Amino acid sequence: MTKSATDTIQNELNTPYELPESAVEKFNTYGYVKLKNVLSPELLAHYDSLITNLVFKLNKLTKPMEERSTYERAFLQVMNLWRESEEVKEFVFSKRLAKIATDLLQVNGVRLYHDQALYKESSGGITPWHADQFYWPLSSPKTVTVWIPLQETYIEMGPLAFAEKSHEVEIGRDLEISDESEALMAEQLKQFKLNETPFELGEVSFHAGWLFHRAGANVSGRPRKVMTMIYMDQDQKIVQPKNEYQQADWETWLLSDPIGGPAASELNPLLFEY
Repeated sequence: MTKSATDTIQNELNTPYELPESAVEKFNTYGYVKLKNVLSPELLAHYDSLITNLVFKLNKLTKPMEERSTYERAFLQVMNLWRESEEVKEFVFSKRLAKIATDLLQVNGVRLYHDQALYKESSGGITPWHADQFYWPLSSPKTVTVWIPLQETYIEMGPLAFAEKSHEVEIGRDLEISDESEALMAEQLKQFKLNETPFELGEVSFHAGWLFHRAGANVSGRPRKVMTMIYMDQDQKIVQPKNEYQQADWETWLLSDPIGGPAASELNPLLFEY
């Protein structure tokens, strides 16, 4: 890539995106928002290549699909790619995306919890209903995940689907992602409107930590390539882990920093601040 093209991409990553006037209200009300034309096709094509190469390099899940658990069939999952590549780090640290997260959360700044690539293979299964914050030992619901498809994502590929307003209730908050969470929450969430629509190229979503979401199987014959970053209020505090997953997250993503102290380890850089 030429220096001019590289400069253009870096400039895009750091140029503010003009949020629609209704975006913050929609995020607060429904627990998520989908935004069009956040990233250009040229930028996505560039990082598609970089991120995909890293996923193939770092992925440790090699079992045949028929031998995997429901969770393992859902996607290949590779985390903290920003520590593996300076170029991918520029993407993960994008001020454009971090500012959107800050504005949606209505806070003064956000830190990175961690990033993760989620690649649903061409024969990948469903992603069961779940709420992300079940896994996080954090004091506040001021968390948000950006979900960035690296290609146009049709229904057949298993786009992210949201149970609107489900972040407002406490049902299912003790469930890990599993066949059980899919079965139980499919029944419980009938009271909520489901948004399961395709993603255009350049369209991304931001969803709250306690919003229930899922994804269908990928029956398209092509991989569904997605990059995500989890942002948290810069003032988040660490709480005592409530389950084995939070314990692991505390040790892995927060470096076992003191309970009650700030969630601000060297792995949690400040990405945007007013």
